[in-house]
Amino acid sequence: MRTGSVSDRTPRNREPQKAPDKVRQVAFRVIRQVTSEGGYANLVLNKAMRDSRLAGRDAAFCTELVHGTLRWQGTYDAFLARCVDRPLNELDPELLDILTLGTHQLLRMRVDSYAAVNEMVTLTRAEIGHKRSGLVNAVLRKISQRTFDQWIDTVAPSIEENRLLHLAVAKAHPTWEVEAFAQLLGDDELEDLLDADNEPARVTLVARPGLATVDELIEAGASRAKFSPYAAVLQSGGDPGRIAAVATGRAGVQDEGSQLVALALANAPIEGSDTEWLDLCAGPGGKSALLAALVEKRDGALTAVEPLEHRAELVRSNLRAIPGEHKVLVEDGTKPTWPEGSFDRVLADVPCSGLGALRRRPEARWRRTPEDIEELRPLQEDLLDSAITSVRPGGVVAYVTCSPHPDETRAVVDAVLAKRDDATLEDARELFPDVPELGDGPDVQLWPHRQGTDAMYLALIRRS
Repeated sequence: MRTGSVSDRTPRNREPQKAPDKVRQVAFRVIRQVTSEGGYANLVLNKAMRDSRLAGRDAAFCTELVHGTLRWQGTYDAFLARCVDRPLNELDPELLDILTLGTHQLLRMRVDSYAAVNEMVTLTRAEIGHKRSGLVNAVLRKISQRTFDQWIDTVAPSIEENRLLHLAVAKAHPTWEVEAFAQLLGDDELEDLLDADNEPARVTLVARPGLATVDELIEAGASRAKFSPYAAVLQSGGDPGRIAAVATGRAGVQDEGSQLVALALANAPIEGSDTEWLDLCAGPGGKSALLAALVEKRDGALTAVEPLEHRAELVRSNLRAIPGEHKVLVEDGTKPTWPEGSFDRVLADVPCSGLGALRRRPEARWRRTPEDIEELRPLQEDLLDSAITSVRPGGVVAYVTCSPHPDETRAVVDAVLAKRDDATLEDARELFPDVPELGDGPDVQLWPHRQGTDAMYLALIRRS
């Protein structure tokens, strides 16, 4: 994580300088919050644009400045390392953020080179001081002398020399992530996935059953999604909060892949009672709300468990419009306070690396490390084991991750089932009707480049 602070260090007794472009200034300050304070780009950006009253084309431009710069940060660092006479880690972090923001405008946006350099020099003077403006001017002029593809040829090995390392640089993914995805996909599909990760995700809505309809969302400007009967897409983007159904909690923002895995759990056949459902890792509550709306139609109730109070509050907010007696427990899902076998269906959407949502979280790819995967593994296994213990015989568990990494998906399932003799893995593919390219099963892995969803994973387990 880049650190450092932004301050006005303009020397005294200097002529007043041209004011920086407001949109670029907002973008830079958002990037600083993300890189220095660990903020989430989507949350920080949305607040900053509201506070600055950016809308329309300005909001779209600001969004691309922020998301694009963060998405391509590692690749731009490789370019900048060839233009600076010292290691990048010796530069002040705020200066490096200025340089990457300028690089993105020069190489991947339709911004005139002269204007991009001049605006970044002006921004530098206003945000971090006049003395740094000369370096920014010199480095960005060097960057502008080559196209993006020419820079890739300069800093990356050829695809014949080292295919995976070339793709890591050219497609802006850390090498270890590319290697993990390569285990699961063929050469052509690997490139398709990396390209899909670099395309901003569309805003997808869910019409919560019994409370809103897709037709209502279409009337508000959305269009019908491909697979989920409750999904609609805001093709032109915009603020979903302006839609009445979203503002009142009758609908919400939820990726279609997240809807599909929740629906698979809800639609899996079981015999006997079907009124007590559990969401074991509920925060922030999008899947909880969909499941609660579905179980309420069966005269049942959902129990949602979340160990952190502030995330439990988000779950409560998501459930606010759902009728019924649904409970939110602030507890540790690995240490159940309810009797064994209390539930008919259990969702274990476990904490994971989030590598399946790189389209909508541009900074996430550079934050995660292989060590994160290792550290999460014991928790994932404990939560799945707890989920199986919590479901009754004949009931079903959906083990879900927003990650396709094999050490977070099937490896966890196999490890837990190897220790138990009361649970079996079932073929989940039939629970995704009309969804193509689901692979050999029995588990299901969705992909951005195949289905256009986040890379959600689901394993369906039945307790015997």
